[in-house]
Amino acid sequence: MGTDRVMLFAGSFSGGLAVALGAFGAHGLRARLTPDLLAIYETGVRYQMYHALALLAVAWVASRWPGTVLTAWAGWAFVTGTVLFSGSLYTLALTDRTWFGAVTPLGGLAFIAGWVCLALAALWN
Repeated sequence: MGTDRVMLFAGSFSGGLAVALGAFGAHGLRARLTPDLLAIYETGVRYQMYHALALLAVAWVASRWPGTVLTAWAGWAFVTGTVLFSGSLYTLALTDRTWFGAVTPLGGLAFIAGWVCLALAALWN
């Protein structure tokens, strides 16, 4: 399976999951979390959705210019960033264990790396 289809699947799955997690936060967690923890959770959902859309862009770029390694790197960086960034925020909000916040910047770095790779793929194709 090519990068375009893998990233289309990853983006679509992640986007659907972000909607489900957002609904769970709005309806299932509002009464259980403090406003600060709910805001942290919502930040995770928001960044997951942003990067689900970014994965759809990666899928489009990969279909337009197949075989570009930078495009694949961008997609995997977005997937990694989502797991680390959003995952750590979800875990922090749901467990109130603040040490999970130390993982969040690593996810942010992965997001940045993904955007840089995608930008370079656009220039070099």
